[in-house]
Amino acid sequence: MIVRSLGMCCGMALAAVLLPALAAESKTLAEEAATDMARLSPADPLPPPPPGKKWVLVWHDEFDGDKIDESKWTIYGDWARRDGFWVKEDSYLDGKGHLVIRTKRDGERFTSGAVATRDKYAKNFGYFVCRCTHPKQPGHWAAFWMFGSGVGRVGDEGRDGTEIDIMEMPYRDGRLTSNLHWDGYGKDHKSDGTVFSRPEILEGFHTYGLWWKPDEYVFDVDGKETWRSSAGGVCQAPLYLKLTVEIGNWAGDIRKAELPEEWLIDYVRVYDLVEE
Repeated sequence: MIVRSLGMCCGMALAAVLLPALAAESKTLAEEAATDMARLSPADPLPPPPPGKKWVLVWHDEFDGDKIDESKWTIYGDWARRDGFWVKEDSYLDGKGHLVIRTKRDGERFTSGAVATRDKYAKNFGYFVCRCTHPKQPGHWAAFWMFGSGVGRVGDEGRDGTEIDIMEMPYRDGRLTSNLHWDGYGKDHKSDGTVFSRPEILEGFHTYGLWWKPDEYVFDVDGKETWRSSAGGVCQAPLYLKLTVEIGNWAGDIRKAELPEEWLIDYVRVYDLVEE
């Protein structure tokens, strides 16, 4: 009885020390997240949260400085990709707060860039947003999308992995497209998608967002909903982020493009819902 009492007393004493410390740490993290959100410029047009919930910033890159943060991003290249090549030198920071993904002619070949958070950051559910410009020249398209190894699996539809194309820019007339792909890219491949028009995106910076819920995807441009879908059963697995420029005829004839052209990305941010 004495031993048991001593153990209970020690446990209660330890809890009395640890619980306030953990609560304080949790409060500090929440305060830091709130402070980070207050400093964001421009602020994002976040979707209205459910009752009793609020959005907190959990990951972001504002692309400050003069070098890509390789603790967050893997720079792709050098290898063939579709009708061109991804090369590392075509992904860089301009020193003015932007990630640049450049498309250029290099002798007889055309090159562009790509970055991804593969093996560095992945998440399921939340709000994912990118603020960027729109390319003007033909033959290449910019994209903000999410991917994971489970996309190639067949048998559980998209729940174990879905390619989520938050936005793709193959058109030059103000149209955009958002798409979902699952069950690999062979005979079992399935997809769903939409094409819509937002002529205002041809000039300046605009935001492209995804509210990924456990039972639904909701897409938006500048905070205005463009599409919602639960196709594939909705992915439950974490996915990583990608910013890429692809060269191919889907976007027209690259040989007619006046190059080089720079796609500018102002930031990428990820938010999560927490209790108020």
